[in-house]
Amino acid sequence: MATFYPLIRNGGGSLFLILLSWVFLVSSLLCVLGRPATFEQDFRATWSESHIRHIDQGRTIQLMLDRSSGCGFASKVKYMFGRVSMKIKLVPGDSAGTVTAFYMNSDTDSVRDELDFEFLGNRSGQPYTVQTNVYAHGKGDREQRVNLWFDPSADFHTYTILWNHKHIVFSVDDFPIRVYKNNEAKGVPYPKMQAMGVYSTLWEADNWATRGGLEKIDWSKAPFNAYYKDFDIEGCSVPGPASCASNPSNWWEGAAYQELSAIQARRYRWVRINHVVYDYCQDKSRFPVTPPECLAGI
Repeated sequence: MATFYPLIRNGGGSLFLILLSWVFLVSSLLCVLGRPATFEQDFRATWSESHIRHIDQGRTIQLMLDRSSGCGFASKVKYMFGRVSMKIKLVPGDSAGTVTAFYMNSDTDSVRDELDFEFLGNRSGQPYTVQTNVYAHGKGDREQRVNLWFDPSADFHTYTILWNHKHIVFSVDDFPIRVYKNNEAKGVPYPKMQAMGVYSTLWEADNWATRGGLEKIDWSKAPFNAYYKDFDIEGCSVPGPASCASNPSNWWEGAAYQELSAIQARRYRWVRINHVVYDYCQDKSRFPVTPPECLAGI
């Protein structure tokens, strides 16, 4: 900014103010990260880096699971609100007992906030199931499961989490599969006080992942590989300007993102009617009293 000072001395005060306003605008936008170009810029390996392979100069990442280990990565910083998406090609063939996860997590132990996509492996020919979950202030147990209507191992598909003050929307290729509304007014916790990092892992969970643990992993099919590309994070980075997260001008807080559009609402109903295979709201064995957020609408 010091380079602008001569404009004042030369009678360019108005131009200085324009340039200064531009600098402040750019500075405010810098707290909002968008579209990392490569894995190396915005992510780091968190677990078994030897099982993470960089392809196409880091634009595509392969995660590998074998008998020795799974692996995982995480964003280098955390974010408050915004949108996170990745294109993922899941483990092909007989993937029973494997879990590929893409999620946000505050990493704060018993009071953690977390937003989960967990892709549960299957026996060849069976549909892939995606499980979503929401943790707020340490309270989870809000699982829902959807059978995907396509083969997610044949090609890349886009998985997105939109998180604003009004609701959280989990989407698959622009089809909302879950909406979790902010029902704090009804006493339901909502994640809004803690920044969250972006994580992904590939691991073995054959004690529960496929048909409740009845289908075990077949290690003769190892290694199991999942692929990621087109990492897209748009949100308020933390650490960063404290005012960013509460700025109503952030695009994800705009009117178009406060509720589903008519097209999104039709797609959401189609998914809910045809592809939901488990909803904790309907599980009377676990919840004899229906959770309040289910009555309020999710």
